[in-house]
Amino acid sequence: MNQKDFLNIVMPFKDKVYRLAKRLLVSGDEAEDATQELYFKLWKNREKIDTYDNVEAYAMRMTKNYCLDQLKSKRASNLKLIHSNYKDENISLQKEVEINDEVNIVKELMEDLSEKQRMIVQLRDIENYDFEEIGKILNMEPTAIRVALSRARKALREKLIKKQRYGIG
Repeated sequence: MNQKDFLNIVMPFKDKVYRLAKRLLVSGDEAEDATQELYFKLWKNREKIDTYDNVEAYAMRMTKNYCLDQLKSKRASNLKLIHSNYKDENISLQKEVEINDEVNIVKELMEDLSEKQRMIVQLRDIENYDFEEIGKILNMEPTAIRVALSRARKALREKLIKKQRYGIG
């Protein structure tokens, strides 16, 4: 496989790989390193790329595994969700502060979820993967993913309501 064909296959999901790595590793520098490492591994195995059913799902699974290995070796269970993809140039400063506060509250509440639930919420609600793709990435059945996602959303919703009504989380 030549370089042009390789780039046409793997470049469309580069940003998703980076965002997943950033959410798992938190550090932008570490996420860039993880992205580079993934693309280096894909380049080394470029002759096998045609054999994969879904190259993007395969790359996301590799990213997840690499990041989890990094976290295990450097720091135990310090996964965070950081959602910084949303930008709207036409919002007021007050609205922007409110949005940032809500994002920070959700980030805080996400820390109480299990690692698997955090990854499922990240992949489904932020990266917009379908259940089959998430299943390939996490090696889970789609029905188990639906159940875990439903439980995670319910837990987040209940905690968010408590936080908004009573100021407790």
